[in-house]
Amino acid sequence: MRIGKLAKLMKERGFDGALVSPGSNFYYLTGIRIHEAGERPTILALNADGEFHLLVPSLYENVLSDVPVTFWRDGENPYAKLATIAHELGISDGKILIENTMRADWLIEINRTVRMRPYPLSVVIRELRMRKDPEEIRLMEKAAKVVDEVFEEILSWDLVGMTERELALKIELAIRERSDGISFEPIVASGENGANPHHEPGERKLRKGEVVILDYGARWKGYCSDITRTIALGEPDERLVKIYEVVWEAQERAFQAVREGVKAKEIDGTARRTIEEAGYGKYFTHRTGHGLGLDVHEEPYIGPDGEVALENGMTFTIEPGIYVPGLGGVRIEDDVVVEGKGRRLTKAERELISV
Repeated sequence: MRIGKLAKLMKERGFDGALVSPGSNFYYLTGIRIHEAGERPTILALNADGEFHLLVPSLYENVLSDVPVTFWRDGENPYAKLATIAHELGISDGKILIENTMRADWLIEINRTVRMRPYPLSVVIRELRMRKDPEEIRLMEKAAKVVDEVFEEILSWDLVGMTERELALKIELAIRERSDGISFEPIVASGENGANPHHEPGERKLRKGEVVILDYGARWKGYCSDITRTIALGEPDERLVKIYEVVWEAQERAFQAVREGVKAKEIDGTARRTIEEAGYGKYFTHRTGHGLGLDVHEEPYIGPDGEVALENGMTFTIEPGIYVPGLGGVRIEDDVVVEGKGRRLTKAERELISV
């Protein structure tokens, strides 16, 4: 468990304890998967000495046995039990880190029974999660390999005449056949819909002579991949071919700029300048990338305000794009890890492919 590392950081920063609800941080710290629908409070409580205790619904009595745990049954008051746990851990009346995504109703009830000064957990745990260890990177490599394989399969399909929604479902199935599932709902944006970076696949049919943005990801043992490729169906509009060349160059230059010690905003600036110099600056409407790990979007963020200095083990996407209303769009995205310089985890072909 990584609880000891978090406890050490908490002590250094003057925090007395933490209350963590199920989600990526809970899994990161314990290695325990709790799939709660949400209505039953489930909390990991820990103090700055590394002592911890779980409060868990009785549904998990046959699952959890080798960790400090208190079970509660329907009809009992879980918050009273949590107050007892907090007292025993010595974190009552203290500076407590609270899971950012904890349900508001849980937090309100906790605040009535556990006296505390709350702070967001992210201000501390981000420093641990941004730096992936070799095992985490290995799992991300597997998730990246899955999306590379799926791209090769997509190229073998008869795409013309298929709706965006149909293609998105086929991509999802191909991912699920190879992994633990999708890391987010696939994006398929064809023709003019490509001008919307987060287009939701609809009933529009893919047509000859247009480009299609494919953005999808896989999970493996909790860790995410995220890839975008833009392909052509036949001979596309020459304007889009030119845009593709610009985006390819922006992505490549940004990747080559990845170095230990470089600030995230410098990677963004490299991609942004390339696109601006080509005259498409106003059509690049989002940051260049985002951190990747147990969440598909996490720190470090590769944007104009990214002050984080890159360190070995940091993983993130590089995904510049150009989106022209009425014409369409192009985005190319890879997953990258810092190892002195950048290394691509996703390896699918990046040149414009016509099918």
